[in-house]
Amino acid sequence: MPKKLTAQRRTHPLWWCAALLCMILTVAIIFGGIAVFIGYLVIHPRVPILSVIDAHLDLFQYDYAGTLVTQVSVVVRSENDNLKAHSSFSDLQLRLIFEGMHIASLQAGDYDVRKNSTVDFNFVVVSRPIPLSPAQSMDVDVMLKQDQVRFDLQGNARARWRVGLLGSIRFWCHLNCKLNFRQSNGSYVPSPCTSRAK
Repeated sequence: MPKKLTAQRRTHPLWWCAALLCMILTVAIIFGGIAVFIGYLVIHPRVPILSVIDAHLDLFQYDYAGTLVTQVSVVVRSENDNLKAHSSFSDLQLRLIFEGMHIASLQAGDYDVRKNSTVDFNFVVVSRPIPLSPAQSMDVDVMLKQDQVRFDLQGNARARWRVGLLGSIRFWCHLNCKLNFRQSNGSYVPSPCTSRAK
């Protein structure tokens, strides 16, 4: 029997181009990953942090009508421990809360923190007269008898590293802590108040 001749199909040149492009992209991603890993080992970046380093209760006036007026000074530090990478912060939004009531906002615009450096913000928060409920008034009476006043400080800031040719890394720094004061002299009772991961 005579053999039938079969024509072999050839791969279209576009498929070869697509395969070559995929190979180039794969190699680029592998080398990019290696570069980022080596950059991390060389630079060894640390996460910039927010923390409260000092505070003072300047004013805490409470009258028998159940109205409170207060003034608090808070020093918030932005810290960049990296020796080889700049960092920047933006959208710093903190809330000072007393007995569940938002009494003031602490805000800052965009700012940079150089390598292995810090930037401090001295916030002075003055509240409007705050009408307290009977339950809140009782809590304030207890605080005054114990000579201890507590505020909550909550909020966050957007942080970004600039790591040379490797580009930038973005993340959020979160603060959620209590500020304790002696009402008799306004002194701050230091306690951990930082965005550093525990």
